[in-house]
Amino acid sequence: MRRNEFPEPRLAPLLPDHDPELAEYFANLAKRNGYLPNSQLTMQRRPKLLKAYAQLSAAIWDPEGSVDLGLRRLIGHVASRAAGCQYCMAHTAGHALHSGIDDAKLAAVWEYRTSPLFTVAERAALDVALAAGQMPNDVTDEMFTELRKHWNESEIVEIVAVIPLFGFLNRWNDTMATPLEADPVEVGEKHLAGMGWSVGKHARTSS
Repeated sequence: MRRNEFPEPRLAPLLPDHDPELAEYFANLAKRNGYLPNSQLTMQRRPKLLKAYAQLSAAIWDPEGSVDLGLRRLIGHVASRAAGCQYCMAHTAGHALHSGIDDAKLAAVWEYRTSPLFTVAERAALDVALAAGQMPNDVTDEMFTELRKHWNESEIVEIVAVIPLFGFLNRWNDTMATPLEADPVEVGEKHLAGMGWSVGKHARTSS
């Protein structure tokens, strides 16, 4: 299906100046990302919800965290693919690249169990991400035992916290059929299409 064959968004993203109280937040977000996520432009209809999401997201992506930020982005990517969210897969891939994950490691993420680009500790974290991103949750005691071999309890909290964040975002964006922005579309087409990714229902535009 070609992109222009999709109907209008199920709920259109609002302009970033829709709520004056959020203008500074969106200005800073655009400066960091280079674009504004339509997921949050849609969410701003309930400012308290957006503010709560932004606070949780900032804590999870804290650059001072103990777990490498690039790995945290890959955890979100793997959890999103397990849930089947094309929107979040494109976003997390782009953020992983911007957080220091190189092209080769991103391309090998679905071979993480055997690829020499991944450490044993990273494999344990990604095993949990893959199992926890599914419904029903498939994390086992054995997986958690392996996780504890390589990560302390504080780091495990960082790792696991990423997964339910995308439990929310995956369902939000799949339900809303959130239009995917140009930058993540480019990332998806360049880095993910060979692994079965497509923009799908997120090709909708608000024009």
